Amino acid sequence: MAQVFVTGGSGFIGRALVRRLLGEGHSVRALVRSEASAAKISALGAEPVRGELTDPLTWQDRVTGSDVVFHLAAETDITAGRERQELVTVRGTRAAVEAARHARVPRFVLCGSEAALLAGAPLVDVDESAPLRPDSEAAYSATKAAAEKIVLDANAPGFATVSIRPRFVWGPHSSLVEGLAAAAKAGQLAWIDGGRHTTDVTFVDNAVEGLVLGWQRGRPGQAYFVTDRHRVVLREFLEAQFALYGVDVPIPDMDAQTAAGAVPVPARWFLGQECTLRTDKAVAELGYRPVVEHAAGLEAVRDSVAADGA
Repeated sequence: MAQVFVTGGSGFIGRALVRRLLGEGHSVRALVRSEASAAKISALGAEPVRGELTDPLTWQDRVTGSDVVFHLAAETDITAGRERQELVTVRGTRAAVEAARHARVPRFVLCGSEAALLAGAPLVDVDESAPLRPDSEAAYSATKAAAEKIVLDANAPGFATVSIRPRFVWGPHSSLVEGLAAAAKAGQLAWIDGGRHTTDVTFVDNAVEGLVLGWQRGRPGQAYFVTDRHRVVLREFLEAQFALYGVDVPIPDMDAQTAAGAVPVPARWFLGQECTLRTDKAVAELGYRPVVEHAAGLEAVRDSVAADGA
């Protein structure tokens, strides 16, 4: 069994990853800033490590002995300013790479994102040959691109780096879907051009499967898209979950021209464009297959919402 270090372990994807790793018998340490995050990690059965992400001197010694570092910590607020995005996502990633190198960890896996490729044009049936866009006008996308470049450029003999890119991660207690449901209830959400765009999505356990396979089988210096391999219509996908979360107010439509002036990027791109990604590379090189089918994922969300309301 392996010794694993995780950043971002108290987040939505991070908690699922930690549960998976512990369930397979691995020992897990996870970086935390707050008592609340430490409590979440301890409750899962992992060891919390207090430290500041952007100051690796506060935690890098606890990385020593690890077989892999999973780096999930990043700024998740897509509306945060460039300075904040640079601090957490870019400087934080650079610090995580430095800490892993200092500890002589042999493998480093980034939880990346298709957002790193967004600069205005929709992503339609794209694969990993599409370029990163650190020049994107959206700070969230630009910094995601910069962070992935740091990781993949760091690949070297004895230090294998891989990026796994899930798209629109959903599932029980998804902060993304719950945030959109809250916005809908508050009258702050609209369907851009009707919201009937085809998109890929990734159930949280499928994202975790991709991350674990990236550790075990990923080709050094490479990025991989992982999705449910079940494309959905964004509006239908969200409406099915909004119903579970008790969204009972009408959600208006907004034409693309109005959205261009009213909805900032990258939110306008996420909600108003097709996004379809090819996973052939992950299937061929990692042996990736979704471990949770779409219908089972919706049932898991339904059961979770019902349990929370009990």
